[in-house]
Amino acid sequence: MGVGCVPGRADMILVVGATGMVGSEICQRLSRRGEKVRALVRTTSSTEMVALLRGCGADVCVGDLKDPDSLAGACRGANAVISTASSTLSRQAGDSIESVDDTGQLNLVEAAKSAGISRFVFVSFRRPAGISFPLADAKAHVAHAIRDLNFTTIQASWFMEVWLSPALGFDYSGASARIYGSGTSPVSWVSFPDVAEMCVLALRHPAAERRTIEFGGPDALSPIEVVARFEQIGGKSFKLEHIPDETLRAQFEGATDSMQKSFAALMLAYSSGDAINMTSIQQEFGIKLTNIDQFARNVLGQTTPH
Repeated sequence: MGVGCVPGRADMILVVGATGMVGSEICQRLSRRGEKVRALVRTTSSTEMVALLRGCGADVCVGDLKDPDSLAGACRGANAVISTASSTLSRQAGDSIESVDDTGQLNLVEAAKSAGISRFVFVSFRRPAGISFPLADAKAHVAHAIRDLNFTTIQASWFMEVWLSPALGFDYSGASARIYGSGTSPVSWVSFPDVAEMCVLALRHPAAERRTIEFGGPDALSPIEVVARFEQIGGKSFKLEHIPDETLRAQFEGATDSMQKSFAALMLAYSSGDAINMTSIQQEFGIKLTNIDQFARNVLGQTTPH
């Protein structure tokens, strides 16, 4: 993997977070549409992911949000940026909410402005009411910094592939689920390929310009309702483990670093719910959204994943 970036071509789109779940999907979808894509990777990125990006036609550029000089090179010749990068799911040495999600993203914004890039699509999430925590603060700082650009901020709801996965206690193959709080508040669970598609659509859609878009799945279901769907589709009864709000609040109050505090806050927010009416967005952008039943059948192996 060479160091540095290929000189820019017309209509080059820089994707930051390109080796991540959403970012890699964005690169593939842009390439399939005939867009010219530059994927920012790190020297420590997996060779398999870099090969995937190259295989889909992306120009691979080595850089790091913590290295402003590398971002200047990455932005050179590009005319749009899509940033999905975060330290929350993939951390390496020196990564933190402060260094990546806050200062690092702000470094990217400044590099984009210095390079004369006006179009900036940023993946964020809906800030929960009544609670402040480092990750939400970082996202807010970046959203504010891009306000004088032709921005689109995508405030995504809860990813099915993350929050309804064994990694966070939703073990669909073992028919058990960890439920944060009572589990009765509806959430507009969203599938990450749909978020990627929304970013790709937003990039060229006039209605997405200078706008914050709240983005979730087609149905708002409580975690208990989600379990019921999985039970019906998979034919197995789930064993539930409830984590009370009091426990979540204690974890939040007792957290000793920004990552711990942010995850505890996200669990509290999950408990409170996050329902979004997506009808108007679906109509406006013509996007089809994955529902919980489709997701359940996918992960339970009952249909071919989209």
